[in-house]
Amino acid sequence: QVQLVESGGGLVQSGGSLTLSCAASGFPLADYAVGWFRQAPGKKREGVSCLSSKDGSTSYADSVKGRFVVSRDNAKNTVYLQMLDLKPEDTAVYYCATDSLVYGSNCPLLMSIPLFESRGQGTQVTVSS
Repeated sequence: QVQLVESGGGLVQSGGSLTLSCAASGFPLADYAVGWFRQAPGKKREGVSCLSSKDGSTSYADSVKGRFVVSRDNAKNTVYLQMLDLKPEDTAVYYCATDSLVYGSNCPLLMSIPLFESRGQGTQVTVSS
């Protein structure tokens, strides 16, 4: 069974840090581009970060560039999102996602897919001021 499960969210003060995990089962996550997305109440989905499977390249939204780092541990079949210097505007439900369309490919396509074949249930990140 293909499954993505996020963990690591929580409540943190402004300036704090959290590391989110996206653990995959049922397929090798390393073969796919993997994206982190977030959605706050009343707002559209935002693509936060992406890690390519093809060349390991990464991309970040301007709003998180320099503060967030995405990485992968193939042995654990897990992708991480390290979030530093968190701000109240980072408050949202964060989830990871991938799709068969991005097998062995880079990120731009993944970030444009409206509905993902595989996505986690999400983890809440709340940053207090």
